[in-house]
Amino acid sequence: MLRYYGKDLLDWHRGELSSRRLHVLVKHLPRESSVNRELFGEAADWSVTDHLLAATVDHLAAANWMFASVNSEEDAEPLEAPEPVPRPNGTPDSGADGPDADAADADADPSAAAAPGPSPQQLVRFFG
Repeated sequence: MLRYYGKDLLDWHRGELSSRRLHVLVKHLPRESSVNRELFGEAADWSVTDHLLAATVDHLAAANWMFASVNSEEDAEPLEAPEPVPRPNGTPDSGADGPDADAADADADPSAAAAPGPSPQQLVRFFG
């Protein structure tokens, strides 16, 4: 149950807790809270640092693979590309900085390529 300073969620039903205050409390729950685990699953355990470390490992592995591929014998068998570090959702990071990032975004949402600014849903998500 959501508890803060001796009060609980029933205070919202009793009228002792405003909807705005309830929204703020839920929005700023700690990463390890049950609500965040239910909403985001394993991704709730990953911090920004964890994502950056996984990206660093992926980039270093790719750089080492490219170096080894370029400096191997011409008649040698090609080296296998490295596997990316698994992310919480089970897929590797999409690599938004990659050369096909705009094409991937356009494939996902055809109206996104034509829209000059953020969508209404993005504005609502940003401003809460």
